[in-house]
Amino acid sequence: MSSSTSINTVLNWSSGKDAALAYHKLSNQSGYKVTQLLTTLSQEYERVFMHGTREQLLDLQADRMKLPLKKVKLPASPDDNLYKDAMRTAMQQFASEDITAAAFGDIFLEDLKTYREQQLAQINMQAVFPLWNMDTRSLVAEVEQVGIKAIIVCVSDNHLGKELLGREINADLLQDLPAGVDPCGENGEYHSFVYDAPFFHSPIAVKTGEIVHKQYLSANGDSAWDTGFYFLDLSL
Repeated sequence: MSSSTSINTVLNWSSGKDAALAYHKLSNQSGYKVTQLLTTLSQEYERVFMHGTREQLLDLQADRMKLPLKKVKLPASPDDNLYKDAMRTAMQQFASEDITAAAFGDIFLEDLKTYREQQLAQINMQAVFPLWNMDTRSLVAEVEQVGIKAIIVCVSDNHLGKELLGREINADLLQDLPAGVDPCGENGEYHSFVYDAPFFHSPIAVKTGEIVHKQYLSANGDSAWDTGFYFLDLSL
């Protein structure tokens, strides 16, 4: 398929390595052309959900990629219906702009993939998963090989310690991850921030700041599901 007939695609941009690798793969294959980025942020904190990335840094990433960025701002703990309505509105707007596919950096969470496909099918949009079912150790190696530079900005205290905050995503990291932790953090073990990539026109020079711990309680009161996260603040 030639670039002139490529499907206009919105990429769900988390600010982290998986979204960056998904963009890299889509940019190097025919069939899809990423024309928009989409990110959900917390209304209260103006930061990317679960990554803790400041909105200002998110804007700089989009600038470095020379792509428009659509932001969906939601309460810190949105209920499912509110999230669905907000995303449906955003996707319907994209569809009206001749964007007919949405891409995600998901790797093997089958339930999440099915959910995305079902929601998009309701508005006749295609779901695209450039990293689907790929080996996550290989993907970490590929991040480094293609020149995507990212650091860890969030860790789940159920799986990792805060000493990994600020670590580069590379082969050395794999040696320090405990057994049972997915190399890409696909189960929410960690999240990252991309500060440079082959598709950035220049790096983003960030400074590391304070480390903050936040506890999240289960909605049904089951303490077995309670978890906390350490966040590393980044700024310019």
